[in-house]
Amino acid sequence: MLAAMPDSAPSPLSAGGVSPRAGGDACPGTLRLHRADDGALARVRIPGGVLSADQAEALLTAAARFGDGELHLTSRGNVQLRGLGTECGGELAGLLTDAGLLPSAAHERARNIVASPLAGLDGSPSIRSWLTDLDRLVCGSAAAATLSGRFLFALDDGRGDVDALGADVTLIAEGPSGAALLRIGAADEVFRVPVADAPRAALLAAEKFLSAARDSGAWRVKDLPDDVRAELVRTIGSASGPSVHRPRPRTATPPAPGPHGSRSATALSTDVPLGRLTPAQWRLLTETARRYGGELRLTPWRGIVIPCGGPFGAGRDEAAEALRTLAASGLITAPDSPWTGVGACIGHPGCAKSLSDVRAEAGAAVGPPGRLPVYWSGCERRCGHPHGEWIDVVVTPDGHRISHVQGERRDPPATTTATTTATATTTVRNDPVRLAAAVAEARA
Repeated sequence: MLAAMPDSAPSPLSAGGVSPRAGGDACPGTLRLHRADDGALARVRIPGGVLSADQAEALLTAAARFGDGELHLTSRGNVQLRGLGTECGGELAGLLTDAGLLPSAAHERARNIVASPLAGLDGSPSIRSWLTDLDRLVCGSAAAATLSGRFLFALDDGRGDVDALGADVTLIAEGPSGAALLRIGAADEVFRVPVADAPRAALLAAEKFLSAARDSGAWRVKDLPDDVRAELVRTIGSASGPSVHRPRPRTATPPAPGPHGSRSATALSTDVPLGRLTPAQWRLLTETARRYGGELRLTPWRGIVIPCGGPFGAGRDEAAEALRTLAASGLITAPDSPWTGVGACIGHPGCAKSLSDVRAEAGAAVGPPGRLPVYWSGCERRCGHPHGEWIDVVVTPDGHRISHVQGERRDPPATTTATTTATATTTVRNDPVRLAAAVAEARA
């Protein structure tokens, strides 16, 4: 695997589906470290992004003891530790096991679950029982241990935020109906299942995918040949409830930075510039979480939500003061921050494949927030890119290529498929001022 492979590494496949297994699934975990240019890398799966304050402290301890001290958020709400010594694996695993972050060595890379970060906090349904049950079921399934480190479950509270992320198996809360909707890949057809049976239905769908992928060697549902994918959906549908036509949202809407709640703050939402947290920032977030009940929720958009409702709720003045303190540490606490919507891969020098230090370039080009998010990639792999619609800045030997992307990118920029649209591109070469202006114009 190449350096700094993200949770949502783009598929090199065409829309028709081709087996990607020739090179093997080398996604890192906590037991399988990856050697990057800045040292070994570990990826700690955080199902649903939910961390206790004690677990957050354990991660900080691990980063300080074994790595470079910083914590990196991924596009699946997981945490990466970088700059690790290559011989630290056993001690790291022991520390994470003691903190409850490694419940099953066999399943640690299969625990890829994203969840709506504001679920249960702003009047939306709580999906915590789904998260707990699904993680338990995955860790108890011998078949699930063979899932690729790229396979993704999503638990959506009905607002469509994580439903838009292109997961392989998605559960969607259907409001007061007492049912859940089950989506397979990006299919527009979903299946209604009883709420209590939803986590088991999601696991069974993943196990059926493994059977369907046996011949093609596909890692994800979208990697299956079209006919196999269609048959998989039909098979799961025949074992589920009635079908419902519900197209998947094309664009995800992350929680806005700032307070959430009307009369008092039920949650504080912060975004993290380029997903990179210093020890001081992580410690401050952990201390803030302890003040309001002791939980942090990492989001798939490299942010953190701190629930503060119920008996631990924050008044508006108290919430404003907490957000001012977080902002002073360099975190994003308001939608009008110049960093809102700006993302980048690890770039040079952390990744040998990157053609430039895209994080520094992204920082130099930061300006007023644009309508669209922008993502900077040091090479054509586009590790960790967003989903839906965004401005795509890719470093090439000819310069920085800027494209407006709508839909899932599976082919080169000049190609248009049923699920991908990229507008004509602009290439800027060796001119930082012009580059910043071109990115700002594209975002607007």
